[in-house]
Amino acid sequence: MSAGSGETLSPRRGSGGSAPGLFRLGLIFAGFIFVFDQLTKWFVLDVLSLPEVQNIPLFSAGPFGLDLTMVWNRGVTFGLFSGDGPWNQLVLAGLAVAIAVFLLRWLARAEGRMVALALCAVIGGAFGNVLDRLRFGAVVDFVDAHAWGWHWYVFNVADAAIVCGVGVLLLDALLPPRRTPKDSA
Repeated sequence: MSAGSGETLSPRRGSGGSAPGLFRLGLIFAGFIFVFDQLTKWFVLDVLSLPEVQNIPLFSAGPFGLDLTMVWNRGVTFGLFSGDGPWNQLVLAGLAVAIAVFLLRWLARAEGRMVALALCAVIGGAFGNVLDRLRFGAVVDFVDAHAWGWHWYVFNVADAAIVCGVGVLLLDALLPPRRTPKDSA
């Protein structure tokens, strides 16, 4: 695409790379998110015994605070579609896997590093939460940020990765393509 003054519009943002290189980088990043998420859940469940303790204050500065608070999330984001039946958990896990497979296909076609990493943040987070559903019948949530007595939804590392990945994908979709100098070759 030509911009008229010796510049072309590049559909890519960030450092590009070959599709196989981006796919490999993305899978490594997704694996890192997955492992880090599972390590933090192991730590709060088995080392801190958060299910028994229920709440551990971490930080407080005036009206702001951060605690570890144990929540078994049987639904999806913000507890939507929660239910106690085993079928509910299997359906939600299956839905998350289907979405992750769709995102893996998208990743195989990704042209920019930023998009590849964002997709893999969502994929790694989704698989982290799917494993929880299969192991525990619920997702382990424990990060509790609060201010002025109001608590946001309790979340985990996988949730944070999913939200950040979706945010980056939205920015990529909404921002205009970068202008790059036209190749002289």
